[in-house]
Amino acid sequence: MHEMSLAEGILQLVEDTARREAARRVSGVILEIGALASVEIEALRFCFDAVTRDTLAAAARLEIRVLPGQGWCMPCGQSVPLTALTDPCPQCGSFQVQPVSGMEMRVKEIEIE
Repeated sequence: MHEMSLAEGILQLVEDTARREAARRVSGVILEIGALASVEIEALRFCFDAVTRDTLAAAARLEIRVLPGQGWCMPCGQSVPLTALTDPCPQCGSFQVQPVSGMEMRVKEIEIE
């Protein structure tokens, strides 16, 4: 489960930011995760809760915004929605679809006190 290492990386970024800003605690974290990023959202929530115990981010609210997947179909030249990396083009049925968004994962906001 790579969600644990993702949660640990998020915590490191959050703690570094909180220390740099001389925060007493972190009250919230907002993540943006692409629908094609291969992240199990509920597993990430569980791991985040586990790694934040006894830290500045203990009991921090975690908000996860899922960003839609988007691809570009090479044969028909259309920008198309994707729900999986293996989806065919809904316009022409081709599987030659290059993902262009929906694979990202970023910490969008950190709420500190």
